Amino acid sequence: MFRALVLDKVEEGLAQATVQDLEDDRLPAGEVTVAVEYSTVNYKDGLCLSPSGGGLVRVWPHVAGIDFAGVVEHSSDARYFPGDTVVLTGWRVGELHWGGYATRARARADWLVPLPEGIRTRAAMAIGTAGLTAMLAVMALEEHGLRPEGGEVLVTGAAGGVGSVAVAILAQLGYAVAAVTGRPETEDYLRGLGAERIIPRAELAETVKRPLEVETWSGCIDAVGGAMLARVLGQMKYGASVAAVGLAGGAGLPGSVIPFLLRGVNLLGIDSVLMPFARREQAWHRLARDLPMDKLEAMIRPATLAEVPGLGAAILRGAVQGRVVVDVRA
Repeated sequence: MFRALVLDKVEEGLAQATVQDLEDDRLPAGEVTVAVEYSTVNYKDGLCLSPSGGGLVRVWPHVAGIDFAGVVEHSSDARYFPGDTVVLTGWRVGELHWGGYATRARARADWLVPLPEGIRTRAAMAIGTAGLTAMLAVMALEEHGLRPEGGEVLVTGAAGGVGSVAVAILAQLGYAVAAVTGRPETEDYLRGLGAERIIPRAELAETVKRPLEVETWSGCIDAVGGAMLARVLGQMKYGASVAAVGLAGGAGLPGSVIPFLLRGVNLLGIDSVLMPFARREQAWHRLARDLPMDKLEAMIRPATLAEVPGLGAAILRGAVQGRVVVDVRA
């Protein structure tokens, strides 16, 4: 038996989540069975937990949770042995496949990553998809020339999951970080993570007619998209790059190609869902090296399985600060 937060359709277009005890034979197919210790709550989890399933859940009943970390119980794959600590993010787990809001999960071996030395399962879920995405964004910016001596790096949606980890990593690496937030109460939190400057969201939320503004940012990690991304592109320094990681402000891009043509600005798309294993492993090792664990601890909001539905609704409202870590055993 294992315990899980199960989403079940009660009528067309309406689902509800309840904690249930299930038989092991309900687990999906896969080479590796994991005793899950921790999961987390991402924006995509909030969509899955919504009354409609957010358009992501196709088969009911369903166990959501796009991330989990735990200990291997059984493996038919030679890469994993009982007792190994592993993390899973992405691969449509928690959407098309049963996910991490359970004390036991089964997955394909190709989807797992062994946890590097220095990251335990709780810390892995404080990082989760959000932190992995932040690290992938930093790596992409570095590969396109970002260096600490180049000037300020902008992080939008800075108090959210991706933004929080991005601020902490960049500050640890010696970058001057400017953090954008629409919540004034998060200023002390962001400064504690290493932000040198706080920029109110309203200063960047307005679309301007000028395709180019004063060259300001040497790089940007953008979790907002929409009009703010269009505005930021016009403020980038010559040859600088923006790593686009989210669309909290909308999926559209109401801007101009002028920043690309006249300033050589790069717009880098960051995906963590289908990222190949080698790149994932590289990013997790960089996280172990470059993410200060004391700052990670400051981001954590602990939770139980029973609290997850409420937190899913809160993250869709933009009301979750930092990283939720769900102890699925509690």
